[in-house]
Parts: sequence; C-alpha cells; structure tokens
Amino acid sequence: MIPANTAGEGGTVVVYGTDPAEDPPPGVPVLEVYADLRCPYCKRMDRALGSTMQQLADDGQLVLHYHFATFLDRELGGHGSHRALNALGAAANTGQRHFMAYLHALYRSQPRENSDGFAEERTLLGLASEVPGLRSPEFENAVLEGAFHSWVERVSRAFDESGVDSTPTVRFADRPVHVLDRDGHALEPEEFTDRLRSVAG
Repeated sequence: MIPANTAGEGGTVVVYGTDPAEDPPPGVPVLEVYADLRCPYCKRMDRALGSTMQQLADDGQLVLHYHFATFLDRELGGHGSHRALNALGAAANTGQRHFMAYLHALYRSQPRENSDGFAEERTLLGLASEVPGLRSPEFENAVLEGAFHSWVERVSRAFDESGVDSTPTVRFADRPVHVLDRDGHALEPEEFTDRLRSVAG
C-alpha cells in the first residue's frame, strides 16, 4: 500500500501544500525536509520551525516534500522510527492536514532517542487522539497491522540512496539551508525565513 498525498517512485515523498499528482505551481519552489522521527535534532527543528514551514506552504510560497529515514532503528536498535513512520503514512493517507498535525504531535511527544517509545502502537494511537478527526477504524488498523510496512521500507531505502547522511537536512530550491546553529539549536523563525529569501535570490 502507498499512502495518498505522496509522490515519487513508490510514493517515497510525502507532499504538503499541493496535489501530489500535479507539478508544483510555476514559480513555487520546493522545500525538501529529510528527517528521522526518533531524531532529537529533528524534534528541535519541528518544534521551532515546523509551523513556519507549514504556514509558508499554506500561503502558497513553497511546497513541502518530506523524506523520512529509519536509520536510528539500525544504529540504536528497536523499531520506533519504522512504526512511527507507518503510522504517519496512515495519517497522510487520510489527508495532508492530518499528516502535518500528526507529525507535529509525534515530535512534540517524542520519546528519548534511545528509549524506542514509538515502537509501542498504543503510544502512536494515543498521540493520534490529539489530532481531531484522525482516529478511525481504518487508521487504527493501519497502525496495528503495519499496513504501510512495505512503503516504509521503500521510503527508508530512498533516503539511504539519496546521499543525505544526517538529519535534519533541509534543501530549498535545490540548495542547502541550515536549520540548526553550531550548537545544535534550531534557528528562530525570522532567521530561517531570511535564509530562505537569501537562497531564493
């Protein structure tokens, strides 16, 4: 199964801000976000800048393309990245708004990196309850049965083959944009948007 609101071969890119079946509107750049759901630095990025990215997409200033990794499962052991991404795929399948709200909920309540808390389906379903309209029998079955397991594997392989070697990595109009400072703290929204304008020229 491939979730709705995805693009690329095998649906390996989750899209927010436009119909994935169509090209982005002329002149609207793409913001590419590479992330692992267990990554604490990705949490910092999302907590500080996620709503700004979403608003820019809502305003039609850019389109968001999310590329997800599960390499922390390999490095730290466990299944949290994989199972959280399966659940996030189920959210994307219900709609772009549900996907984005659930993504924010996952990062907001992200377990410690080495605890593998996202491996527990009850945790994932509990966080889904924070997103109005997301929980349904179809969503719950997809989470509990791993309905998007094969999709998660494809998404993971696509990340591994992308040449990106760390998360978070962000690219705008095919150019890298830093979202963290040298100490690993997320930029302020104003600084981030200034950088986007600079990259866009």
